[in-house]
Amino acid sequence: MIRSAYTMRLKPGAGSEYKRRHDEIWPELLEALRSAGVLEFSIFLDEGSSTLFAFRKLSESNSVASLAHCAVVQKWWAYMADLMEVNPNNSPVSHALEEVFHLG
Repeated sequence: MIRSAYTMRLKPGAGSEYKRRHDEIWPELLEALRSAGVLEFSIFLDEGSSTLFAFRKLSESNSVASLAHCAVVQKWWAYMADLMEVNPNNSPVSHALEEVFHLG
């Protein structure tokens, strides 16, 4: 299993709507994530800084890099683009984090 973490950024005041949309996440998006080898996925919000912290557990044989080419993922990015900092293709601006400690 591989652990992966990164940060993203919401636009100010978008926290409630971001949570609401994730409470209603599309089943086809969940299936795409699972099919790509995402075993667990959590996103946490620091409302004071509008920073999102994402943590994933991935299978050793995951294909998460291919998700960027998946139609449902691209549709989700477009749906979320008004709430967060995004790249020109609507993918979230994200910053990978280095794991410096793990108790397991």
